[in-house]
Amino acid sequence: MSLTQAIFLFSAAILAGVLNAVAGGGSFIGFPALLFTGVPPIPANASNTVALWTGVTASTGAYRNRLDMPKRMLVPLLTASVVGGTMGAFLLLKTPAHTFMRLLPWLMLVATLLFLFGRKLAGKRRSSAGHEATTLAIFAASIFQLLVGIYGGYFGGGMGIVILAMLAAAGMTDMHAMNALKSALSTAVNGVAVIAFIAARAVYWPQAAVMIVGALLGGYFGARYAMRLPPTAVRWAVILVGTGMTAYFFVKAY
Repeated sequence: MSLTQAIFLFSAAILAGVLNAVAGGGSFIGFPALLFTGVPPIPANASNTVALWTGVTASTGAYRNRLDMPKRMLVPLLTASVVGGTMGAFLLLKTPAHTFMRLLPWLMLVATLLFLFGRKLAGKRRSSAGHEATTLAIFAASIFQLLVGIYGGYFGGGMGIVILAMLAAAGMTDMHAMNALKSALSTAVNGVAVIAFIAARAVYWPQAAVMIVGALLGGYFGARYAMRLPPTAVRWAVILVGTGMTAYFFVKAY
């Protein structure tokens, strides 16, 4: 890895960390950056997950005061995240990613539309952090989060968009509380995936180390800045990121 490549990956990781903190979709920056510097697809995916996980963890720390979620909802969602992330990581290590990459733009399209119209789907329900969620709603959200976890462990690009879409459809309206929960769930999903990738020796450590530093800076300061923005601005940032990622992956896949 040359000095130019190191600077390029460091800058990409900062931007990816900020993007994950504000709207999700940091892998849209980090993964292609690794491919551009010559890292093969599966090691690039693994190295990107390891690097950006640190940024998401930093964002979770910055958002900790906004994570006002009852345990009856938080524990099932975190459990589903851990189980799904483990399944997805092992799936990535055992199978090629070509078929999944062709499905990815459709998932991004559905997730972006779900987030865009989530408030209408939620009807008159207004719960900033799930305190009024029924047992059935928590069960449904946990099943959905299990699927998100599998996807996140397998690839993870745009996972934050998918999680925010699910929370919007569930009736959450506080963007900062949603971002706090998104960061916590993403940390759980990618945390177990990181362990699996390290154990399988699928990580390119020189590249990952450079990106870890950048993702930490971008994740922490991106989250702190995001909390100062109007919720409407953050919401439209999510929609714009989702739209851009959808277009990119359609061009990439087809």
